Amino acid sequence: MNAHAPHTAEQFDDAAQQRDAATLGMWAFLATEVLFFGVLFAAYTVCRVIWPDAFASASRHTDLTLGGLETAILLTSSFTVALAVRDVQLGGRRLATGLLCGTAVLGLVFLAIHGFEYYHDYKAAVIPGIRYEEVGGFAAQERLFFFLYYVTTGFHALHVSVGVVVLLTMALRTHRAAFGPGYHTPLEVSALYWHLVDIVWIFVFPLYYQVGRA
Repeated sequence: MNAHAPHTAEQFDDAAQQRDAATLGMWAFLATEVLFFGVLFAAYTVCRVIWPDAFASASRHTDLTLGGLETAILLTSSFTVALAVRDVQLGGRRLATGLLCGTAVLGLVFLAIHGFEYYHDYKAAVIPGIRYEEVGGFAAQERLFFFLYYVTTGFHALHVSVGVVVLLTMALRTHRAAFGPGYHTPLEVSALYWHLVDIVWIFVFPLYYQVGRA
């Protein structure tokens, strides 16, 4: 398949219908992901209301500088992937390939920084079930904060990892001229997935990194 002769599966009447179906399918998938992270955010909110001082104290163990840097990286990556899609829509290929690779690299940088955070947390002994040595009146409630923090950020990091693989695949296909103005649906739905990854982090950053510093 090439950009000038897009393949239309036999169950679809035309390429436009196939595109609409793929887009709807991705939105449905993203809705389930929103529900998944929504449960985690709801649990955090309830616990935060019940134990505000403990959660504020635990939040001060997070690295605000690194969290802010991670936020900037993901916001930048959303911009670059959007530019890549637009370039393909306009008939470009080389720039789009570079932008997709750049977006994947930003995702890898994010994961590297987050891995460094986890290593720092391990040294600080604030990882429940692995190494947790917090003491004091808020120790039990802070343990719950860190449990929610690692579950939420761990699953987010998993989504970032999947996104990096998808983006590199899209970059390869773009380089091979698989997409063009007439057909770029896989690239569009991949970009939608990556935007979800960024949006989730926009909620993670203030909840877990800034709540104790207000």
